[in-house]
Amino acid sequence: MIVTYLAVESMQLGFGAAGLVIGGVVAVLVSRFMGAQTLGNAKRQAVEIMGRAKNDAQTTQKQIELDARNELAKRREKFERDLEGTRNEVKETERRLQKSGDNLDRKFDVLSTKEKYLDDLDSKIKNREKSVAAKDAELDIVLTERKELLQKARDEQKQVALRMANMSEEDARREALRLVEQEVQHEAAQLIQKSTQRAEEEAKDNALKITLQAIQRYASEHTADSTVNAIPIPSGDMKGRVIGREGRNIRAFEKATGVDVIVDDTPGVVVVSCFDPVRRAIAAEALVKLLDDGRIHPSRIEEIVEQIQKEMAQRIIKFGKEAPIEANVQGLHPKISEAMGRLHYRTSYGQNILRHSMEVAYLCQVIACELGLDGELARRCGYLHDIGKAMDHEVEGGHPQIGMDFCKRFGERDEVLNAIAGHHNDIPATSPYTPIVMAADAISGARPGARRETLEKYVRRLQQLEEIATEHKGVKMAYAIQAGREVRVIVDPETTDDANCVYIARDIAKRVSDEMTFPGEIRVTVLREMRTVEYAK
Repeated sequence: MIVTYLAVESMQLGFGAAGLVIGGVVAVLVSRFMGAQTLGNAKRQAVEIMGRAKNDAQTTQKQIELDARNELAKRREKFERDLEGTRNEVKETERRLQKSGDNLDRKFDVLSTKEKYLDDLDSKIKNREKSVAAKDAELDIVLTERKELLQKARDEQKQVALRMANMSEEDARREALRLVEQEVQHEAAQLIQKSTQRAEEEAKDNALKITLQAIQRYASEHTADSTVNAIPIPSGDMKGRVIGREGRNIRAFEKATGVDVIVDDTPGVVVVSCFDPVRRAIAAEALVKLLDDGRIHPSRIEEIVEQIQKEMAQRIIKFGKEAPIEANVQGLHPKISEAMGRLHYRTSYGQNILRHSMEVAYLCQVIACELGLDGELARRCGYLHDIGKAMDHEVEGGHPQIGMDFCKRFGERDEVLNAIAGHHNDIPATSPYTPIVMAADAISGARPGARRETLEKYVRRLQQLEEIATEHKGVKMAYAIQAGREVRVIVDPETTDDANCVYIARDIAKRVSDEMTFPGEIRVTVLREMRTVEYAK
């Protein structure tokens, strides 16, 4: 039992020692495993920390780059805005400089004109001084001669008195009559000399007036607008067909129509030129018909032109019959109606003369009725006032005289004849209907839209009107309104008083009348306004 017990005890001790050894080994293994696991975790954590740090660094770098780009974009946008503002300022400065340069150029032109005028005036003054000096010398000579003649006359009178003392009554009467006759002849010679000088001066003035009227009537710009028609052609080959072989077609056309055909390098256009509006209309219509037909040769040209002339004659008669019906003018001679029908093809600054005559007729009736005069007679005077323009390219003289002579042959009344001849102040008015026609003629020609004006001229006229107004001291702004019929001028109320506004308006109106060309009249309105604003709090 004891041996068994000891054996068992020894076995238990052996198992205990083995267990301790195994436990130690296990403990060592576990500790190594745990250490390795901890080291791995530490490495993994270190890698993760490094990865996060790297990501954070990249994110920070990207954010910094993004912020830098945003800042750069903002600065670039600001720089572009500043640059755009600078450019606008530069453009505005250039525009002001350009405007100032234009103003300086205009002022320089005005100053040059004034300088030339002053030079001419100075030359005239010097010539006048020379003339006055010569006349003074001549006057001194005349006075000396007059004194000598007076002294001689006194001596002669003494001798005559002495002779008459020894003469009979009849001889003394004859001697006295002889002396009176000599004195009267001398005064008559002086009167004739003065009348001759005055007639020469008036002749010069009238010659200058007639010359200026002729220049104005046939000014190049007006001639270009009212004496040519541009006919479009479908292709460049048609120009050669219009000209024909060695120019035979164009010569035949010009001979048949009496116009000038201009075929130049302008693409797609043939120009027909003539002072007679009816012939020009016939030629334009015939050329269009020939171009549409395509058969262009001399015989065909003569055929077409003859056909268009017949149609035009019928058309003129039709217009001449329809117009007086619309204007309510009765009892016209057929020749007068035909002449009025020709005015359908006549224009003045783009205004149709036949429509203008009908307008003047209506306005004359209204004015005459308001004045208590014969409205029917006034309407007849207004309707016929420009009839001379239907033939002023065929008959020498002005259209008022031509129209009066033409209507006189067909028995028109004296009031009508005087209105026709005197509506441009060529002859004195002998009836109240002549000034009525003058007023109605001016109203019809000056109303807005009556006469054609190119856009360039219209804009230039408005700009010139505003510039003349703004050049006055104290003017803040100026606006041309109502198609250039009025200019509104706004002055600075602090530097300009009410009395000065009257002077500014009058001065602007005078400058506009002197420096500009315009139909009708332009109204100048000067506005001065003082506003005081205060707020109650």
